[in-house]
This record gives sequence, structure tokens and C-alpha cells, in this order.
Amino acid sequence: MHSAPRWTATRQRLYDAAAALISERGFSATTVDEIAERAGVAKGTVYYNFASKDGLLEALMLHGAEELAASLRQAAQGAVRHGGGPGGALDAMVRAGLAFIDRRPAFAKLYVAELWRCDRPWQETLAAVRGRVVAAVEEELRAGAGPGGPEGRPDVSLTASALVGTVLVAALDWKVFQPERPLEEVHRALAALLEGRVAGAGGPT
Repeated sequence: MHSAPRWTATRQRLYDAAAALISERGFSATTVDEIAERAGVAKGTVYYNFASKDGLLEALMLHGAEELAASLRQAAQGAVRHGGGPGGALDAMVRAGLAFIDRRPAFAKLYVAELWRCDRPWQETLAAVRGRVVAAVEEELRAGAGPGGPEGRPDVSLTASALVGTVLVAALDWKVFQPERPLEEVHRALAALLEGRVAGAGGPT
């Protein structure tokens, strides 16, 4: 019988190896042997944990989504406990999203790349991944909704999707083109954008 912590650590190594290799080379060009070698395990260990390379990628996507969604919820709850209110909670979620992608850039690149492929057997899994992350933001938007009729409020689902997409694309641009910038600087820029403080930031022309 395997030890739960050891089993979890082995899966995390496989996730990290698969995300790095597939984001670099593409799914078809990456072999199970290469994933096992990068993870420092035997090839049989991959098949002990996952039925196939497809199964490994699907599990990786779901694992990453759960980790990200949990990070967002924890950040929002922490902000509320410290009196941040709805605005503070959303700001904390933005920072948590940036921090997650800073830790797991390969996962983010892989997720974005796979979104554009329509021939994969795991399209439903990608939809589930997106749904779990967007749902975490939707919960906070609904919790912070003020009084009044729905006609005066933005569409919660669309707003949550836009927020997730904004953070994802901004974070990837940061990691690929401006990796020297500190996380806090990127966070401040996104916070200013989301608070509507960007228009006119350059002064009169």
C-alpha cells in the first residue's frame, strides 16, 4: 500500500514534468518516456498513476484548476477577514491569480495553447477547468453585489470570465516578455486597469 504523501509528491512531479515538456514541445511531440525521465521516475510509474498520456494531461488540467480556484477563494476569504470588503477580495484574487501563474507558468501556457485546439478528446475537461476557476470569481462577484435590480449590474458570468481572461493574458505577457518585472508591479498595473484608473493616466495630449 502506497504512502499518501509520497503518492501525492510523485503525481506532482509528473504534473510538473508533463506541463513543462508539453508547453515546450506540444502534446504529440512529448513522449511518456520523456515525462518519466523529467520527473525522475520509471515509465511504469506513469502508467501506475494514469491510464495513458491523455489521462495524465486531463488529470493535470483538473489538478491545476483546483489549485488555482482554491488559491483564489483563500485570497478572497483572507481579504474579507481583514476588512477588505468586496473590492479588496477581488483585488486579492487578482494578486493570487498572478502569483499562481508565477509559480506555474508552464501550466498556464499549456492551458492557453490547448484552448485553441478543437480536435482533442479532452475538450470537455478544458471546459470543466475553465468553469471551476470562473466559478470562484463568480461567487465573489455575487457575494459583493449591491442592492438594486439586475438591470443595473453587469452580467456576473461574463464579468468573471473577462476578469479571469484578463489576469491570464496579462500574466503570460509578463512571464514571456517582461519577466524582470516584480509581481507587485504587475499587480498594481492590473488593479489600476480594473478600477478604471487607466483612462487619462498619461495626462493631456
